[in-house]
Amino acid sequence: MGRAIEKLFRAPYGVPNALQQVEEGLWITDQITDRVALVELAEPNEYGVTKLIRDIPSESSNTSGMAWDGNSLWLAANGNGAMWRPVRDTDAEKGFGDILEIDPQTGATRNRYPVPGGGGVHGMECDPFDAGYLWITTLKSQTLSKVRVDGWQVVQVLDLPYVRAHGVVRVADGVWVVHTADRVIVKLDVDSGAELDRITVPESDPQPHGLSKLGADLVYCDATSGWVVKITG
Repeated sequence: MGRAIEKLFRAPYGVPNALQQVEEGLWITDQITDRVALVELAEPNEYGVTKLIRDIPSESSNTSGMAWDGNSLWLAANGNGAMWRPVRDTDAEKGFGDILEIDPQTGATRNRYPVPGGGGVHGMECDPFDAGYLWITTLKSQTLSKVRVDGWQVVQVLDLPYVRAHGVVRVADGVWVVHTADRVIVKLDVDSGAELDRITVPESDPQPHGLSKLGADLVYCDATSGWVVKITG
């Protein structure tokens, strides 16, 4: 049985660049305003969207990744927001990324960390099998880095097969990484980095950017069209 790609609904923002499923629904970030919306995972209404549960601000910028550790949301600030809006004092520096831990009720920043090795960042993932660790796309070196939050220490680095790595999802038998420009989502062995599986997204479907688990399936967002899309199989 092959995989199926299905449009679910449109995001509440124009440029949704990251998403994360939680028990309440689906968090989606806006790359322009850096706000974060929690929406219902339900059938869309006549306008093609689902109900907004809440919407919070953040001190992120050019937000391109998101993760959830059960207590905090984590946002990947990929440089400043000059492409989209006036630069704010809280923006990351141009050409550099920051990782922000934020309060999911208010958006207040709890902690801010530099991207390991400097450079930009897109997707990231809290490791559900190894508490206290984040997987972060370290774009400058075309790698995926596993970072221990306590002490902010890199403990593992995997080379990535393509440029422009984006969304990341850790599963029991590997880690999925989106490569947006190549329209592929590859599953890598977490020890060796060897490719275990791949999903190719056809040109006829929305382009993959952010990535999250959705039960046994995967769900991604397309920052160019605004679609939230499910991959099954």
